[in-house]
Amino acid sequence: MTREKFKKLFDDHFDRVRNYIYFRCGDEELATDIAQDAFVRIWEKHNLIDLSSNTTGLLFKIAGDMYVSSYRKQKAALNFKLQFKPGSLPLTPHDEMQYRELKSKYELALVKLPENQRIVFLMNRIDNMKYHEIASSFGISVKAVEKRMSKALSFLKNELKY
Repeated sequence: MTREKFKKLFDDHFDRVRNYIYFRCGDEELATDIAQDAFVRIWEKHNLIDLSSNTTGLLFKIAGDMYVSSYRKQKAALNFKLQFKPGSLPLTPHDEMQYRELKSKYELALVKLPENQRIVFLMNRIDNMKYHEIASSFGISVKAVEKRMSKALSFLKNELKY
């Protein structure tokens, strides 16, 4: 198959293949992606395909198979997300003991932190504030916030070592 024949095939059938997939999935972006991938697959096998045969049927078959494959992957991912719950695995007594120990060390380390570092750390990690937001709320530079955060993280790292 030459480039000209492939271009003609693409121009003649791309919209039809995309619409076919769109009516199956209802997602325009997915339909476009699958239609493009189907043409890529045809191009990859262009040496094996005789354009005089029914290439259109093959194109729709490839696109349909690709949609089914995509649907199965999405369904499997969704099932995993629905079944997986963080913390759903039972903790052993040893794990629980380690967790309680680490939690108490963390709380003590937070109390030991200098106030300006503790406030910056908690605003960033608990309140999810950005450095520039913290800086503007205290009237300090972003570099000052970065320095306080760096010192806080370093202090916590040293305090929480086993």
